[in-house]
Amino acid sequence: MAKRVASWVVTDAFWERVEPLIPQRAVPADKIYRRKPGAGRPPKPARQVFEAIVYVLRTGCQWKALPKERFGSASAVHKRFLEWERAGFFEALWKAGLAEYDDMQGIAWRWQSVDGAMMKAPLAQEAVGPNPTDRGKKNGSKRHLLVDGRGVPLSLIVTGANVNDGKRLDEVLGAIRVKRESPPTRRHKHLCADAGYRSADNARTNDKHGYIPHVVDRRREADIKRRDPKKKARRWVVEVCHSWFNRFRKLLVRYEKLERSFLALNHLAAAIIAFRKVPLKVNIIYG
Repeated sequence: MAKRVASWVVTDAFWERVEPLIPQRAVPADKIYRRKPGAGRPPKPARQVFEAIVYVLRTGCQWKALPKERFGSASAVHKRFLEWERAGFFEALWKAGLAEYDDMQGIAWRWQSVDGAMMKAPLAQEAVGPNPTDRGKKNGSKRHLLVDGRGVPLSLIVTGANVNDGKRLDEVLGAIRVKRESPPTRRHKHLCADAGYRSADNARTNDKHGYIPHVVDRRREADIKRRDPKKKARRWVVEVCHSWFNRFRKLLVRYEKLERSFLALNHLAAAIIAFRKVPLKVNIIYG
């Protein structure tokens, strides 16, 4: 039996999809070089940098704790991570994953689900607030997700933990990363949510975006399941997606100070989830 590849290893098939999107480093036209052309240390290979970022995302280790013998300078890796984030690379990779998933299997647009999930954020300086489920401790963040019928993330935003889910519904629905052709009828656009999205404002938001809302509280869902154990609430797929994000240990507790850094890591996780849903004979992503 073949040995299973570690979850942070970037396979050749995965790298083929990533490499065309890697931002090229632009050289300032007015820069004056003190060394001869070609002198100095060559830049770290892009694949090595990308695998180091995936390693941090998967294992949850500190950036400075990256194995030096494998990835070299941790500060150089983090610098490239910030450069790629500014260039929009991680969001572009997520979009590419959604596009391939849509081409190979088709996004399950008809039944979508939305929900938020909180995590501790002890060092965060942006998109942070008191966590109402953690005795109001100062720092907490929340990830808001919109997923398709199979749980693949279509939209993602990050806010403070004290932000009510329903207050960001319009922003979440407006941040879908892949374009959909207008459905022939409104019956082909349903949105499942829990009781946190039951309000007049949210009803207007659903109508604005053309959704038929299905807002059911957890007690009623439990009663329905008790009467018919085989019946599962369609909204549960978004909770499953949040659990997939939690398998990336760097996202369990937010240690990133800046919102853009934490958001970039979430975009990379969303891209990996989308690529894993592409029906191929060979699994391009392990773990």
